[in-house]
Amino acid sequence: MCDSRHVSTSFVERSNLTVRMGIRRYTRLTNGFSKKVENHDYMTAIFFTHYNFCRVHMTLRATPAMEAGLTHRIFEIEDLICLMD
Repeated sequence: MCDSRHVSTSFVERSNLTVRMGIRRYTRLTNGFSKKVENHDYMTAIFFTHYNFCRVHMTLRATPAMEAGLTHRIFEIEDLICLMD
């Protein structure tokens, strides 16, 4: 059961802002706006993989994947490219 004292919409709003700023395809009035749903899905997957496995977060001092115990190292961009094949 969830403790209602720790429930806040600010976490969701911050997450939405991070995604919107990180993936400009979510902003319709930019050159990178996805016209195909397939391209939109690919870019979203790449963003979240980078966000969780490559990017060191200041408050965690590690990647979210490392903090969750999914990996013990920081992934490089080259690692992501190898995963795409």
